[in-house]
Amino acid sequence: MAHSEAPAGHAGNADQIAYWNGPSGQRWTDRQELQDRMLAPVLDVLIDRAKPAPGERVLDVGCGCGATTVAFAEKVGASGQVLGIDISGPMLDRARQRAPKGAPVEFQLADATVHPFAAAAFDLLTSRFGVMFFAEPALSFSNLRKAVKPGGRMAFACWREPRVNPWMMVPLHAAYKHVPKLPQLGPEDPGPFSFASEERVHRVIGGAGFTQIGMEACDLRLDIAVGEGLEAAAQRTLEIGPVHRALDGQSSDMTATVKASIQDALTPYVKGTSVELPAGIWIVTARNP
Repeated sequence: MAHSEAPAGHAGNADQIAYWNGPSGQRWTDRQELQDRMLAPVLDVLIDRAKPAPGERVLDVGCGCGATTVAFAEKVGASGQVLGIDISGPMLDRARQRAPKGAPVEFQLADATVHPFAAAAFDLLTSRFGVMFFAEPALSFSNLRKAVKPGGRMAFACWREPRVNPWMMVPLHAAYKHVPKLPQLGPEDPGPFSFASEERVHRVIGGAGFTQIGMEACDLRLDIAVGEGLEAAAQRTLEIGPVHRALDGQSSDMTATVKASIQDALTPYVKGTSVELPAGIWIVTARNP
C-alpha cells in the first residue's frame, strides 16, 4: 500500500521527519534486512532485559521496518499486542509487508513526542535505537510515560560514546583521511550518541517521571559484513550512516579511494567472511511509578 504523507509532529522533529520520509529513509529501508541481521545481538540483549511476557501490551518506539516489533510479538503471543510507531512512512510500509500474517502487531505513523496515546495502555515501553533523535526528549518521554500503566516498565537500547563504538568510528576515521569531517554535533543534539551520557539519560527520563532507572553497559561485537566478506563490509559503510554523509557530493574517484582506505582499516577485524568490530550500548531500564 502507498504510505501516507509524513506524520504531523513536534516542530523540533521536522528535520528528522523529513529525513526518514525522503530518499534517506528509503535507502535505510532498502538495506534494513542487513541492518537487522547486523544488530541481532542488540535485539537479543534488549529482549532478555525487557522480559516481555505472554499477554503483555508493548509499545515499540522508532520501530523502523518492524524487526523489533515482530520479535516482541513472538514473546507476548496471541494474547498480547505490540504497537510499533515510527515517523518513517517507507519503513512502516516495509514493516507491514514483513509482519507475519496473524501476528499480534500494529504499526502507526506518528511522532512519539506529540502522539495522543491511549492512557495507561501498555505494560512495557521499548526501543532499539529509536529514542536518541528527539529534539526535546524530556517532552517526548513525558508523553510516552502517559501511555504506560502505573507500575509498568521501560527498557531501551541506545549507543554509548563513540570511542566504544569502533564499528562506526573505524570506517569514518578512514574516510576522514580523504574528505572533510562532518559538522560536529553537540552532545545533546539529536543523533546516535545523544544518550551516551549517563547523567543526561537520568536527567531526561527522571525528569519525565520515570523511577528506578538502571543503566547497564553492554559490550558487543557486530559483524558489519553480515557474513559477506571484507569488500561487502566496506561497501556497506559507503551506503548508509556517517561515511555516506561525509562522501556527499564527492567524485566517484574519491569514493573509490575512501573505500580502499576503509578496507585497509577493517582488515584487522576480518574473521573468515565476517568483519567483527566492538560496539558499546546502554540498556536503560525504568518504571512508571
